[in-house]
Amino acid sequence: MKIFITKSILPSGITLLKEQGHTVEVYEENTPISKETLYEKAKTSDALITMLSNQIDREFIKENNHLKVIANYAVGFNNIDVEAATEHGIKVGNTPDVLTEATADMALALLMDVSRKTSESFQSIKDGHWTGWEPKGFLGQSLRGKTLGIFGAGRIGQCFANTCRLAFGMNVIYCARTEKDNFQATKVSFEDLLDQSDVISVHCDLNNETKELFDIEAFKKMKETSIFINTSRGQVHNEADLELALREKIIWGAGLDVTNPEPMNPKSKILELPNITITPHIGSATITAREEMSLLVATNILNGLNGEELKAGVN
Repeated sequence: MKIFITKSILPSGITLLKEQGHTVEVYEENTPISKETLYEKAKTSDALITMLSNQIDREFIKENNHLKVIANYAVGFNNIDVEAATEHGIKVGNTPDVLTEATADMALALLMDVSRKTSESFQSIKDGHWTGWEPKGFLGQSLRGKTLGIFGAGRIGQCFANTCRLAFGMNVIYCARTEKDNFQATKVSFEDLLDQSDVISVHCDLNNETKELFDIEAFKKMKETSIFINTSRGQVHNEADLELALREKIIWGAGLDVTNPEPMNPKSKILELPNITITPHIGSATITAREEMSLLVATNILNGLNGEELKAGVN
């Protein structure tokens, strides 16, 4: 059968699909695939491997209801109308677990960068401002013994929290829909999370309840010395409000691997600020994680084409 991949991925999964006798076509352009091209390619395909940026809505599903399986190359799947896919008998899969540690490590990298002003100080060197040792220069925040607030305590949130607890002796609190067993942390309300945390790290999914939940009112309830980290979905925070909170020193700093909108405007005012570090959605970007993601989406495709339950299915 024919599988179309909307962006080039690491080869392990592609090799697996070809070894099983399937034809694989990959969209190799550097620019994002257009809606028209995606429709055209889907029409002649039996299965798709999609990215989080590909909008697979009800209209798309209706027009391509011949598809047998859609495997998202991501943990999230809010870009796919799963209900519509289910109605048409199309199986949908994602890639949980295999990128947990990589994304948690990215959150830690952002936190360390912001707390110790690493990128800011590096920029000062490139700008020619390093003239000698400065006893009051680039004073950062110690993380040891501080309170870490986790919003969305799934696999990634818990992995990040456990790392911070072991590395820095941080006290961990969390806000989630359900109690988490075997998680050394205290469940609190959203208001208490904002009030008590020295660091808030976001690891939730995007839905109607979480969309732009972190707005100016939320930032005003946080400590002036607090750091905001988001490696989940950019739309969970209101970026204009975050820019205001950072500019007005309502909060101390922020680290983002996701932005709102995404990709962000290179002329965005938030990029002018020294107290923020932004990376271009690279949370899962380790060779190990991306190879395992490639294998998992391929396995999901093979399971779906064979009429079997997907290894990582969402419907």
